[in-house]
Amino acid sequence: WDVPASPSSHVPTLTTERNYYGGNWASFSFSGLLSWIKENQQKTDLSDECEDWRKLILEDEEAIPLSSKDKTIQHIEDFCFGDQDSAEGVEEAGALPKLPVFGAPGAQGVSPASEKENPAAEGISQGSEQSPAAEGAEKENPAAESPGEEPQNPEPELAPGTEAAPGDGAGAAPGSGAAPSTASGESPPEPAKTETAPSENAAQEPKKITYSQIVREGRRFNIDLVSKLLYSRGLLIDLLIKSNVSRYAEFKNATRVLAFRQGKVPCSRADVFNSRQLTMVEKRMLMKFLTFCLDYEQHPEEYQDYESSTFAQFLQTRKLTPSLQHFILHSIAMVSETESSTLEGLQATKKFLQCLGRYGNTPFLFPLYGQGEIPQCFCRLCAVFGGIYCLRHAVRCLVLDRASGRCKAIVDHFGQRINASYFIVEDSYLSESTCTNVCYRQISRAVLITDQSVLNTDSEQQVSILTVPPLEVGRAAVCVIELCSSTMTCMKDTYLVHLTCPSTKTAREDLEPVVQKLFNLNTEKDYISTLSHKTLITVNTPFSETENEELEKPRVLWAVYFNMRDSSGVEKSSYAGLPSNVYVCSGPDSALGNDCAVKQAESIFREMFPAEEFCPPPPNPEDIIYDEDEIEPEESGLNNSPETKPESSAEESSSGDGAAVTKEE
Repeated sequence: WDVPASPSSHVPTLTTERNYYGGNWASFSFSGLLSWIKENQQKTDLSDECEDWRKLILEDEEAIPLSSKDKTIQHIEDFCFGDQDSAEGVEEAGALPKLPVFGAPGAQGVSPASEKENPAAEGISQGSEQSPAAEGAEKENPAAESPGEEPQNPEPELAPGTEAAPGDGAGAAPGSGAAPSTASGESPPEPAKTETAPSENAAQEPKKITYSQIVREGRRFNIDLVSKLLYSRGLLIDLLIKSNVSRYAEFKNATRVLAFRQGKVPCSRADVFNSRQLTMVEKRMLMKFLTFCLDYEQHPEEYQDYESSTFAQFLQTRKLTPSLQHFILHSIAMVSETESSTLEGLQATKKFLQCLGRYGNTPFLFPLYGQGEIPQCFCRLCAVFGGIYCLRHAVRCLVLDRASGRCKAIVDHFGQRINASYFIVEDSYLSESTCTNVCYRQISRAVLITDQSVLNTDSEQQVSILTVPPLEVGRAAVCVIELCSSTMTCMKDTYLVHLTCPSTKTAREDLEPVVQKLFNLNTEKDYISTLSHKTLITVNTPFSETENEELEKPRVLWAVYFNMRDSSGVEKSSYAGLPSNVYVCSGPDSALGNDCAVKQAESIFREMFPAEEFCPPPPNPEDIIYDEDEIEPEESGLNNSPETKPESSAEESSSGDGAAVTKEE
């Protein structure tokens, strides 16, 4: 996330990407995602444009080759449950002309992330190939206030989708529609005004959405490769506020925390006592336990004997009913039933409770236009202070100085040699020989486009999170995040559903059983045929309960499954032959929050610049005073040969996490 670009350090940075913006943190339009799927299904490696790049390596230097193709995505399978033939010849509304992808024969289209439509905000659109430096001015934000900004109105109007009568239908988070709590003294951000009005009759039949409509409205989709939420008091929110990067983004409060047992998930004292799914005794037991969790450090005698036990085993000793144990484990702490220790469970429960009431009555925020917007926010700030971004700019190798043992340059696929002091490389760029001793974990991911919510209420505009416990022994719990159209991630009358869990098998094998539990996977023709058959059934031969339940489930219109590499737990010492001034950043992890990425970014920054503050508040442009030396044009670090230093010719464009290079001053 462009961590070297500190406003106080004034260190020029160059960030390159093989193709599109953001790596595995990226967000795509629907057509862009189809191009990404096709690219990752290709088995061939990219051709080497510069066959003689090794000639640029001197006798006292050594080349460390880098991988030209991202191999972090595996077992990718996509399914269309609509009529694909009807979409032939249908063009995406407002699509840009397609451009060739350098070094990727057969790859289609412009950078997939560049196809997003951003009607609700000024400034650079996500994935736009315009240089973010041109968009350095603060983006106007009429739709929603960012975390850290104090709204003018102390009682802001609630967004459609955040209101629901207390104690409504089973499965909804109790109190999810109550006014956001302001007990912490902080006002919640105003909700986005881009939301559509809630349906007057949520019980009516969902509108029929065809595959051709999805293709035509493809730019309305912003589909993240990784699915996460922001804890309202998490490290990322604190960093966004501290660095003032929050001004580049807009957020929506997650409105519902659902439970798989058709019960409500109490989030506050009012929610507990409004819940119809808990008895009065259970309510008192739950409130007593949650009160203990808020200051569990002050009562070590309560849990010391169970520190070696799992959190699930500890809950059994607290005289909690099975329903309460289920709610706490899967809908509040959201930790593993078999792997998380007692302390990990208590810490997670406390974090959940502490995040309540800051921006709403759930602990979570979601950025409008998707998680892929977050790294781009840091990209904008970096560009304001001189950061340069190059898309479709692969790097062939690192150049190692044998005498000092430090990396001194890179060679790109054009044969250019770029000198630098520090090098930050995303794990996917490292070659197989460098990663021989590395043991990676995998994440199973699924993305669905559905025609209705997993739990219909009076409001269609709900952002929901649901943890599905393991359906079999040895499997992991599955985190389900359902996004409505007001998050600007899908077209109207559809929902975007993300499923994530640590991998035990392929993504489809891990996640399809959960999809079958929650959704209807019939094709469009089968679904219409079943509905027609149901209308012809006589009173004497009614549909079975199972068939009725299947018809009432949300129907999946399109789905994709894939496995993503999780390199978050890999130590630098595991990589073979990396110089001391080369730093490796991981891709996304399987956790719900972003704490791992923030901690890693700060750790790398402090190793490089121990005397500098990490992401300090940027100065106002009118307060910046430039020295005479800074006004003079700097000598370029680009070289076509080891001896000569011609003028810089790097193309400037928006980019994200990739091979980040910090040039020498």
